[in-house]
Amino acid sequence: MKATVFLGGGRITGALVAGLRLASFSQPIVVHDRNSEKLRQLKRQYNVIVETDLCRAVESARLLIIAVRPDSVHELLKEIGTIRRRLTVVSLAAGVPLSKLRAGLGVPVRWARAMPSPVSRSGQGLTALTFDRGLPIAARGEVRNLFALVGSVLEIPENRFDAFTVTYSSSHGYHALAALIRGAEAIGLDRKSARVAAAHALADGIAAWRTSNLSLKQLLQEAATPGGIAATVMASLDAGGYPEIIAQALRAGVRQARKNARQ
Repeated sequence: MKATVFLGGGRITGALVAGLRLASFSQPIVVHDRNSEKLRQLKRQYNVIVETDLCRAVESARLLIIAVRPDSVHELLKEIGTIRRRLTVVSLAAGVPLSKLRAGLGVPVRWARAMPSPVSRSGQGLTALTFDRGLPIAARGEVRNLFALVGSVLEIPENRFDAFTVTYSSSHGYHALAALIRGAEAIGLDRKSARVAAAHALADGIAAWRTSNLSLKQLLQEAATPGGIAATVMASLDAGGYPEIIAQALRAGVRQARKNARQ
């Protein structure tokens, strides 16, 4: 039986495999990586099939997933060489466009790009997908169904992929949580209480927004009464340039994605 094959045994592969196992994905999963310790850990944790030979890994693939760093994609595709059978290949490399992927592995390989979240390990991930022209409906469905096992799936045009990539990362939430905890401790709250309060402010508030019939503007008005403490905090954030800092950071991420595309 052909397998779902990951080339690269790093963090995102670990997160996706964890989510697939949580979803009782029963088809064979093969992982190739040059780092034998990564392979041992994945085999121990998730009972994947490890393959140290790149050619054998590719040959065993029903669906091939490129899960290496963007700056390693070119060399990996060169090492793979020519594939003479029809094969759907999914790249997880941020910023590397379909045009460069096609140039690396030509016909009869068919390409898709996916941008999955590390939160996929819990089954609550979010994955953006974009498909190369000519990829058959059945192949698109197979890719979509795989990532749907680990969370929500959003299909978007490739020209919006970089903007999505810099916006959706769970690092935004983790970074904000860490900053809020540090700020609370700085004004005298103990660490345990700071963590509980900050987590409620971010996670529970956003969960309430997801299930509410109220708009984000309405919820913000409800939580930050004019003239009140919360409103004062929000006004201070805005006056300090918080919205501009976020926009500037997202633009920096897009520049990095475009740098990846040039490599």
